[in-house]
Amino acid sequence: MDTQAWTFLIVGASFALYIAIAVRSRAGSTKEFYIASSRVSPSVNGMATAADWMSAASFISMAGSISFMGRDGAVYLMGWTGGYVLLALLLAPYLRKFGQYTVPAFVGDRYYSQTARVVAIICAIFVSFTYVAGQMRGVGIVFSRFLDVDINTGVFIGMAIVLFYAVLGGMKGITYTQVAQYWVLIVAYLLPAIFISFMVTGIPIPQIGFGSTLSLEPGVYLLDKLDGLNEALGFTAYTSGNKPMLDVLFITAALMVGTAGLPHVIVRFYTVPKVADARSSTGWALLFIALLYTTAPAVAAFARTNMLETVTNKEYSAAPEWFGKWEKTGLLKFNDKNGDGRIQYVKGTEQNELTVDRDIMVLANPEIAKLPNWVVGLVAAGGLAAALSTAAGLLLVISTAFAHDLIKRNLKPDLSEQGELTAARIAAGLAVMIAGYFGINPPGFVAQVVAFAFGLAAASFFPAIIMGIFSKRMNREGAIAGMIVGILFTASYIVYFSFIDPASNNAQHWWFGISPEGIGTVGMILNFVVAIAVARFTPPPPERIRELIENIRIPRA
Repeated sequence: MDTQAWTFLIVGASFALYIAIAVRSRAGSTKEFYIASSRVSPSVNGMATAADWMSAASFISMAGSISFMGRDGAVYLMGWTGGYVLLALLLAPYLRKFGQYTVPAFVGDRYYSQTARVVAIICAIFVSFTYVAGQMRGVGIVFSRFLDVDINTGVFIGMAIVLFYAVLGGMKGITYTQVAQYWVLIVAYLLPAIFISFMVTGIPIPQIGFGSTLSLEPGVYLLDKLDGLNEALGFTAYTSGNKPMLDVLFITAALMVGTAGLPHVIVRFYTVPKVADARSSTGWALLFIALLYTTAPAVAAFARTNMLETVTNKEYSAAPEWFGKWEKTGLLKFNDKNGDGRIQYVKGTEQNELTVDRDIMVLANPEIAKLPNWVVGLVAAGGLAAALSTAAGLLLVISTAFAHDLIKRNLKPDLSEQGELTAARIAAGLAVMIAGYFGINPPGFVAQVVAFAFGLAAASFFPAIIMGIFSKRMNREGAIAGMIVGILFTASYIVYFSFIDPASNNAQHWWFGISPEGIGTVGMILNFVVAIAVARFTPPPPERIRELIENIRIPRA
């Protein structure tokens, strides 16, 4: 069978599996819809959390970004994995012990304020929509190439699938669907990496092959070869960095604390039965996440090497089959500026004739390496699993914030459980529609958009949560002021350089050389400073709140 037939078969089978799980696990109560009745085992929750957290950015865009950025791309590896360790140690057990469904519920009760709750709801929705835009773009990219439809149509198909199992099953359905999606995405990621590592280095373990010599060039290391290929075309050596170290530090920090403040990740710790299970499930999740993240640098290096050797200075008329297929999507473009019919891929906009969207690198990698067609179809299914699993978790956060935190806890406290469940499902449906719009009109490539979301989470939620757990003196006035200042500053910086004046989006114009991807760290610092300063000059929390904090932090029999 050809690639498209295999893709239809594998993607169709995976979608049928997801829908069957959703139907079997449909939610019948608000507790099932929001937190799966807190009956998920730690290992299953760890697997679902890994799928929820490893989005299209992890599967599709991270290795692609590393393949173009080289050493600088390590910020994504360090930031996202480090953030999960931070979440496991500092937040997960305490939030689970607190016992609320959502981050806005924690903020509202801890800071004894409906205003604080509403601010947290707005932040949660803002962060989640920014994040889900990247997932929907990832869905559109996969469908546009492998199902031979345009990106917009691909987004609509993805919307329909997510709408079905997120609205029907809620957290209960999403959890068990994400377990299936984890196995699809991890097998789809590891299998091509193992094949290519063996072909290139003779070693089937990608993490080892990444630092080994080449099979066809004995004594030549893969990274040395890649450095030479890059430098011959005018690019910086692959193992060298271009970014200022301050920006690398700030991006890494923003991704770390942003991970620890993401509402759709935090809510997963309410799905386990006990507080101890929350910490255990983070350990399982780290294990499952590590399988992909330790493989990503090798995938990036293999993809970059194969692409440069395949197309650079080659006759366009004799370009490989994969080149023409990706060219149809508009994500790969060739402009023969000098009319010689050869593909010139070099640094510099005047001489360069090839434009490559970094989001295609992982998806195109099996085709570039001439792997079997069924492997190509499997990778397509894996990319969709990664994007849809995270999109479902984000949409649940949005629907929960709307139905539970805004309507039930603020506007209509007497709303029945069935009415709340209906409101949550309607909110999820509306959220899918808005997410689809952002998928069709994304503000950047997948990893960049997701980095924006992490920065917004770092600037808004992380300080409020961490001080809510560890500071008895932090009060509602400080928390509200800090969240507002943090998210407004960060969002304004991102919007200015990404939309208002994108021409100035470079290190020369950035504030202290800090990029929009890293500005969330500055927003977080501002949040802490403003919150502490305001709390110092306003009344302390009531005694019951101080006792609540004591109860969260200290284990009791």
